[in-house]
Amino acid sequence: MSFAENLREQTALIGVELDDTAVGRFEIYYRMLVDYNTRMNLTAITEEQEVIVKHFCDSLYILSKFRIKEGASVIDVGTGAGFPGLPLLIARPDIKLTLLDGLGKRLQFLSDVLGELGLSAEIVHSRAEESAVDTDYRQKFDIATSRAVARLNVLCEYCLPYVKKGGAFIAMKGPAATEELSESKKAISILGGKLKESREYTLSDESSRTLVVVDKVATTPDRYPRHNSQIKKKPL
Repeated sequence: MSFAENLREQTALIGVELDDTAVGRFEIYYRMLVDYNTRMNLTAITEEQEVIVKHFCDSLYILSKFRIKEGASVIDVGTGAGFPGLPLLIARPDIKLTLLDGLGKRLQFLSDVLGELGLSAEIVHSRAEESAVDTDYRQKFDIATSRAVARLNVLCEYCLPYVKKGGAFIAMKGPAATEELSESKKAISILGGKLKESREYTLSDESSRTLVVVDKVATTPDRYPRHNSQIKKKPL
């Protein structure tokens, strides 16, 4: 089975349909991911089937369960090798994407990939809690996403300050999200959020995931996010 056939088969399982252009871009992304990974630490997953399921389909699951409006502004916080932000952009080139990460090498990889794909996104080399106080980014986005960066209560302090009132924070978590949700109620409330839904799902390799959607219902108080040392030492 070709890469294109494999990708189409797997995305069909999550209810996401890709056009030929998107499929071609995903193949380029995959080839570059494997190539660059020989020179830098981008991912422990490099086998084609695993990348398609665990990285691409997992990222695209957002589109199967959450409506992203045309031209929405999206920031992927702690994007790493580009997940979930870049797969979302490939599937939905209309979104205005910002990729934020603290490691310059990863961002250079993403810049190179975007160039090859003929797509554009803003790339921000910064720690999450630093750009979240910058007026260019604070409460400017319709959607903030993050995947497997930190526990949910910590992640909320990193990400909710980026979301404008009326927007949403989408966290992609593993099977322990129920426990994390219970300890995150205070953080979500303090930061101006309200839990909309927590949806468990299973990928085709039978690995369990959870999609957590937090609506932004109020302005984040000016004192948040705190310094990274405070966030880690005393999570909300």
